[in-house]
Amino acid sequence: MKRYRLLTGPDDAKFCQRVTEALNEGWQLHGSPALTFDGKCVIAGQAIVRDEPETSLPVAGLCSSCQAA
Repeated sequence: MKRYRLLTGPDDAKFCQRVTEALNEGWQLHGSPALTFDGKCVIAGQAIVRDEPETSLPVAGLCSSCQAA
C-alpha cells in the first residue's frame, strides 16, 4: 500500500528539517514543492510517499478522517 503525506509549514529551516527527517525515514518526494504567501510569510508544501504493508498503522498526527481515507 502506498502511504501519502503532505508536509506544510513556513518556508524555514524547521520545514526543511521535517522534509529531511521524512526522507531519512524512507519517504520519497512526490512531485515538486509548492509555495504560497499567507500575507505574513511564505508557506511551503511538499508531498511525500512511501510503500507500506497493508497492515501498517495510520501515520501519527493525522486527523481521524484522514486515517479513514
